[in-house]
Amino acid sequence: MRILIVEDEPKTAAYLKKGLTENGFSVDIAISGDEGIHAALAFAYDLIILDVMLPGRDGWSVLSSLRNQGNQTPVLFLTARDRVQDRVRGLELGADDYLVKPFAFSELLARVRVLLRRGPGKQTDTLTVSDLELDLRGHKVFRSGRQIDLTHKEFMLLSLLVQRAGQVLSRTLIAEQVWDINFDSDTNVVDVAIRRLRAKVDDPFEKKLIHTVRGVGYVLEER
Repeated sequence: MRILIVEDEPKTAAYLKKGLTENGFSVDIAISGDEGIHAALAFAYDLIILDVMLPGRDGWSVLSSLRNQGNQTPVLFLTARDRVQDRVRGLELGADDYLVKPFAFSELLARVRVLLRRGPGKQTDTLTVSDLELDLRGHKVFRSGRQIDLTHKEFMLLSLLVQRAGQVLSRTLIAEQVWDINFDSDTNVVDVAIRRLRAKVDDPFEKKLIHTVRGVGYVLEER
């Protein structure tokens, strides 16, 4: 299996190449967006590990260019940016997975192996928890097969909860991820948004998925 790493930070690139090589992969490195595009189009790779923040053309531009030219090699994004908007943007452009820095190499290796088993052109655009289904590419939500209309912020909030299903998320984290603001304890924007989301996603249905963890935050899970 041959992997292309597009990463401008020498220590990170060397660390990834060493670890992947030790696990039996053939690895090439590109240190800029333009170099990454050239390599990806010139050679046949089984996977591309792509940093978002690159000199010149960033990772978004690289991925968009590759997909527009018909290159469907699986892409794993590496980035220090953990906002929901960034993950959704990456998926919409055609990324197959998204790993936030700093990361454990064991997790990266596991994700690499999953993507290689999946093969090209099979990225996950749909997330499902119980009878709730999110179409990330189409920005659509279904519950028990019935489409639910959400605002942009409501969709972002639900996406965050679903992508971290089973994990209790604090109000501070939710405010930072969805509204890109520092949470003020006197502000109830998160609680109001959760109430509105529940009214659409939970209230019309017998099974409730969005739960309050008193004194901590919220979690989406099937109970």
